[in-house]
Parts: sequence; structure tokens; C-alpha cells
Amino acid sequence: MDETMSMLFVFVESTGYLAPFAFILLHLLRSFFFIPVAVICIVGGILFGSVFGTLYSLIGLTFVSITFYILFKKMPSTFKRVIVLKEKWLGSSVNFTIGQIAILRLIPFINFHLLSLCLVEVTRNFRQYVKNSFTTNIPVALFYTVFGQFIREFSTTIIIMILLALTLLFYLLREKQVIIKWDVFFKDKAEKSYL
Repeated sequence: MDETMSMLFVFVESTGYLAPFAFILLHLLRSFFFIPVAVICIVGGILFGSVFGTLYSLIGLTFVSITFYILFKKMPSTFKRVIVLKEKWLGSSVNFTIGQIAILRLIPFINFHLLSLCLVEVTRNFRQYVKNSFTTNIPVALFYTVFGQFIREFSTTIIIMILLALTLLFYLLREKQVIIKWDVFFKDKAEKSYL
């Protein structure tokens, strides 16, 4: 983890005035290098400060979300793996609210693109997706940029308390009803009656 952060510091600091653009580009390339979102946001907070680090992280994460949306709509067969991952972990009829997606983005071990897929499913068009994506990226950019550098100093108890608080918020912001399509509901019953 420290080696990754050191390499990111050297990369961004060596670009000089282009550092903000290099940092935003780093957000776009992050998933190819398997670097977690939290690490990039922490580096942004340390290099650019809380305000500009949050702003640059927010821009970078929004560009990542827009790129995901465009690629998903143009090449849906490429994203079958993400769809299978969503159905395996969450089921096919689960729809998260925007608040729940924002909270889930704060949890580092949940895949960013999986949550982008959930966001695609609950939005009607590209404009609404961009607006909701920007909204759900604000907490993760702000939290990890401002408080990220202090996370290493937290005790295990505090980290567990933060995760429990996020779980409680996730439950409170859930969608109160689940809509299951007619054919999906009766498909299971029809299969059982033939057995």
C-alpha cells in the first residue's frame, strides 16, 4: 500500500502544472492498475489539500462513471461479468436508492463499477445518470480526501463503529418496496408445479 502511494506521489508531483489533469487521468486509469478509489482520493487530499483534492477527485470519479455508462450502453456484452457479479451478490430484483449507492461507495471493498451498474438500472436517461453519479460521488471524494489521511491512525474499534454506522444508514435509506415483474414472479411457481 505504501509503495503504491509513493509511486502515485512521484507520478503526480513530476507533472508540475499539469498535476490536476494527471490526477484526473489517474482516476480514469485507476481500474486498469487495480488501485482502490480510496487510495487515489487520499493521495489527492495529501497533494492538493482538502478543497482541491475533493474537487479533482469528484471530477475524476464523475468522468469514470460517464465512461462506464457510455461503454456499457455501446458494448453491453463486454459487461456481462459485472452483470453476473451483481446478480450473484445482490440478486436480479434488487434496486438501490441513490442514498444507498452513495453509502456503498464509501465502503472500500465494494466494486465501484458494480455500483455504477446499479445506478444505470435506477436512472431513466444519461442526464439523470450523470446527475445521480455526481451526487453519489460527493461523499466518497469528500470523505477519503478530507479524512482519508487519518484513517490509518484509527483503531480497529473506530473502524468497526464507522462500518456499523454505514450499515445502519444503508438500511434506513433503503427502498421501501420491491417491484417484481409478473413473469419473473410466476416463473418460479410454474417450474415448481412441473416437478
